[in-house]
Amino acid sequence: MAATQTSSDPLRLEHRLRDAGLFIRQALQTFRATGAVAPSSSTLANALTRYITERDDPSAPLSILEAGSGTGPVSRAIATHMRDGDTFDMVEPNEQFVTRLNGLLETDPDFTPVADRTTVHQALVTDLGTDRRFDVIVSGLPFANFTADEVRTIMEYYFTVLRPGGHLSFFGYLYTKQVKAVIAPRADYLRQAQSGWVVDEWVDRYGVGRERVFRNLPPAWIFHLRKPLD
Repeated sequence: MAATQTSSDPLRLEHRLRDAGLFIRQALQTFRATGAVAPSSSTLANALTRYITERDDPSAPLSILEAGSGTGPVSRAIATHMRDGDTFDMVEPNEQFVTRLNGLLETDPDFTPVADRTTVHQALVTDLGTDRRFDVIVSGLPFANFTADEVRTIMEYYFTVLRPGGHLSFFGYLYTKQVKAVIAPRADYLRQAQSGWVVDEWVDRYGVGRERVFRNLPPAWIFHLRKPLD
């Protein structure tokens, strides 16, 4: 028997199409900050939320931070996997994206059930402050577009606000280093390589898993890190 379509399905589709259009327009205008040509796929989003669905203590609420929420495809996966007591902070510096995210909290059926426990911050994540602690951090920031010093500052911030035993999940695109080695100016290639070395340092120290996601544009690596309990 075919599944019955709910009245909210067309609304969800409308939201996703609108989000995709906004994302592409902003990506063309602000590629360094956006770092992608298309929103994250649902496959990538679900993989990034592994430690929201797989909990050490299912009865304990989570404090969740997402950096670089964009138009909200990963935020949507987070919202749909939240449980009673969980709180969610979305951080996004792009004003148009922030307006869109606030609209989703008001009207989108995936977001409205958790709207009272969700806050959207228009800011750089490192400007959010260190007065809160998070159990799970999901990062959508395009490290390949940043300098090595910027990446190091962000990673140090994540591990400052991450609780001991908490998880950080982030992604990078497959094959970008190889492509840039062929087509990019030498300075751009070297900047990305240096940023990648910083990422590798943190993955080597704290990594607990990685996944390849081919159902995304472009295909991506996901890295999962864990802050030690000590």
